[in-house]
Amino acid sequence: MRNNGLGVWPARRALMSPRNTALVFGERRLSFADVHERTTRLSDRLRAAGVGHGDRVAYLGPNHPAFVETMFATHLLGGVFVPLNFRLAAPEIDYMLAHSGASALIYAPECAPVVRASRRVAELDTVVALTRPDPGEHDYEEWLAGGEATPIDVPVTLDDVATILYTSGTTGRPKGAMLTHGNLVWNCYNLLIGVDVAGDEVTLVSAPLFHVAALNQCLLPTFLKGGTSVIMPSWDTGGCFDLIAEHRVTWMFGVTTMYAELARSPRWAHADLSSVRSLMAGGAAVPPALISTYQERGLTFCQGYGLTETAPGATFLEAGQSRRKAGSAGVPVFFTDVRCVRTDLTDTAPGEPGEIIIQGPNVTPGYWHDPEGTARAFSPGGWFHSGDIAYVDADGHFHIVDRVKDMYISGGENVYPAEVEAAIFEHPAVAEVAVIGVPHEKWGESGRAFVVTAPGATLTLGDLRAFLDGRLARYKIPTRLDLVAELPRTGSSKVMKERLRDLARADGHQGSR
Repeated sequence: MRNNGLGVWPARRALMSPRNTALVFGERRLSFADVHERTTRLSDRLRAAGVGHGDRVAYLGPNHPAFVETMFATHLLGGVFVPLNFRLAAPEIDYMLAHSGASALIYAPECAPVVRASRRVAELDTVVALTRPDPGEHDYEEWLAGGEATPIDVPVTLDDVATILYTSGTTGRPKGAMLTHGNLVWNCYNLLIGVDVAGDEVTLVSAPLFHVAALNQCLLPTFLKGGTSVIMPSWDTGGCFDLIAEHRVTWMFGVTTMYAELARSPRWAHADLSSVRSLMAGGAAVPPALISTYQERGLTFCQGYGLTETAPGATFLEAGQSRRKAGSAGVPVFFTDVRCVRTDLTDTAPGEPGEIIIQGPNVTPGYWHDPEGTARAFSPGGWFHSGDIAYVDADGHFHIVDRVKDMYISGGENVYPAEVEAAIFEHPAVAEVAVIGVPHEKWGESGRAFVVTAPGATLTLGDLRAFLDGRLARYKIPTRLDLVAELPRTGSSKVMKERLRDLARADGHQGSR
């Protein structure tokens, strides 16, 4: 095979274990042979529609087997897969479609209102709906079935870009992190060394697949090993318990919010979790008390640290250390170097906070169509700057402390205040605005907006949220509004957000949705 990328994984797995179940979705089961045939047919259709090496194909929708098929079909042609966050509003989706230069879009029925509100979708060469296509669009199953199942083999190297994953930028515009086929393969190697993923693994894919963790830390390693991925369309606490029991799930990934909801459920004490071998957490630090709750049930709870740009694994706490080092993000993954440095790039002493920088074959080559952003992200020697603060203990374990940037994480989703502030500033009643992340009992963090209103204007939280609905994804919309006479600023007129954080800490408010 001339294709050395991910596109040939279904064909290789179909040779090795054709009848084994690859994907489970509701009552539907797809074997590796099924995935291979369907991926090949879809790839043939995409090729006939003009998709070739380097062309971008976007997918918009909740978790579904079509996500997986579209990804592998795109890679089979040497194309670039662009998974989009289905929680975003139409203007946000339009920007990503335009910026990536996607020529084709496959979307789920849940996203039909956003697609119809889009100004960009009508300009695409090919639009495919999973169900109920609009005029000019294709029906996914009919379109796929019309493709040829003849093997496709085009040259693809590990250095070719496989995926563009959009991650919010501090300037208010998302950045497209490029991940090569090599980045994804090496990340799988790192994960498979840190986690004993077996050929009989039954992995619950419950986090969104457009996120780097669910896709690259769960689905791809499981597929590579020949295990089964049980796909949840969206997170549901009761549904999670049901699927674990029904399919004898052995492994799952989640964020703090998901694990907290499971532990708070009335089903927790009596749920049958005997099949679960290990749990993996990421996205934000997990409180030690929550980890203990799972360990008391005899469950192995591991967590790690990473970013979209590192595909994502950078550090990992293996099962053997999960109790002794509970709360730490572990040590650097096997084929990757991670350092904690001062501003002069010298290594910090044990216990001394510094910025995390990463180097390795899993690290992005840069941002799509953004050479300046790429240059800013790296220092000499190819070290990627995470913008996150940690300290390393005497045993070499990393402990995440804070973020250099103002980003906060709400329900596992990264939120950058600059983007939110830009949207709020469009409201006619707003003269000045600053947004910070504050603790939230359910979502981990949520936004708190400090607004100086225009003379004579009034503004309520309800007004603001209604204004932002449709402009921003709902998890980005602040849950608290404070009207202030002025914002604290430095001599150079920069807003002093630490003063605002001090205020938030002083009143101890937690937002509510």
